[in-house]
Amino acid sequence: MMRRLYSLLIYCAVPFAFATILWRSLRDRGYRQGLSERFGWGDAVISGPAIWLHAVSLGEMTAAAPLVRALRTRYPQNPLVLTTATPTGRARARALFGDTADVRFLPYDTPGAVARFLDRVRPRLAIIMETELWPNLFAECERRGVPLVLASARLSEKSVAGYRRLGSLFREIFSASSLIAAQSALDAQRFVAIGAQSARTSVIGNIKFDMELGAGLIDQGRVLRAVLGGERPTWIAGSTHEGEEEQVLAAHQALLATQPNALLLLVPRHPGRFESVADLLERRKLRFTRRSSGVVPGALTQVVLVDTVGELAALYAAADVAFVGGSLVPIGGHNLLEAAALGIPVLTGPYYSNGKDIARLLLRQGAALEVANARELAAALARLLADPAQRRRIGDIGRLIIESNRGSVARLLELIEPLLPSQSPGSPAAVRPSASC
Repeated sequence: MMRRLYSLLIYCAVPFAFATILWRSLRDRGYRQGLSERFGWGDAVISGPAIWLHAVSLGEMTAAAPLVRALRTRYPQNPLVLTTATPTGRARARALFGDTADVRFLPYDTPGAVARFLDRVRPRLAIIMETELWPNLFAECERRGVPLVLASARLSEKSVAGYRRLGSLFREIFSASSLIAAQSALDAQRFVAIGAQSARTSVIGNIKFDMELGAGLIDQGRVLRAVLGGERPTWIAGSTHEGEEEQVLAAHQALLATQPNALLLLVPRHPGRFESVADLLERRKLRFTRRSSGVVPGALTQVVLVDTVGELAALYAAADVAFVGGSLVPIGGHNLLEAAALGIPVLTGPYYSNGKDIARLLLRQGAALEVANARELAAALARLLADPAQRRRIGDIGRLIIESNRGSVARLLELIEPLLPSQSPGSPAAVRPSASC
């Protein structure tokens, strides 16, 4: 009964959700892609039962890359289907995996859309990254006998309270074939509290620690630094949001008062906001160049507006200090590990609930610094940009933390292996990837 009511509400919500997609497509062409996929339509996977992995957006797709590559190596006979909910996540998946994976949008959680999607994908295994709980999707996987794994799963205390209020709807979504591979013991307890079976709930750690820097990333960073910043003190504000750029630019203008040759690489999170951020730069009378223009910043350039997609990691590698956005406004913050893995100091605002455990670990051990506002951001930048030795010390701590927490992908593969046919000994797929993948 509860799920029928949920399905009715979802059917009512879909027109509004789709209208939002169409509205966003006016500013961001990425939202025009794959519109039919959101209703479960799309080409059928014809080369065999698929391994299907869902990562909701760009950050989760990037974090899932080591797992995807390990699955592709170990189970080459199964095509890989990757789903996401955002155009940036879709673009990231295609940039990472090209034609080696079928990339599409996850359908709305209506019974019809879910059935059409599963008819086309025919998954042998479903892997859902972090926390995406969709009752109709999970129920249909159970009905079809598709094992489902929540990988690197996390659940906040606030979410537990919300799911409990919905009663049986969420208690019933965890079937006997569902596996919960939680980030922490506390996350595992919370999943059990909303209905997961304790015997099928494990702790594997956070898969984001198994990130891959990519071949040549450091070299790419050096090249970018030579082109963009040279010997100038250079910092980056990555994945910024509306209301945050104002604070970032205020901090940069304060920094320029003491370090007039400092350069900011400003990377808005969403491509649809590039123009509004350019307007903001003009209003604040800051001299800037657009990354997309190909114009090399001159000595008088104060800001590079990165209005391109897919360069964030290399740009982190080109900077002396990194501020990670979504954290000076109540968004919840983005991935701090990408910058920390490159050995540079990381700055975050007070809003980091999306990666609370990681943020607290980095802050506690001295690999990151928390700033509350533009004034504190400017002060932290001034200290760090004036002290190369301190930057190296903080960066070394970050790298050590990441190296000591790797291994989640290997632990997850051990849980997945019984759900998929094993490879013959000595075959290429039987070679186990390292913990860092």
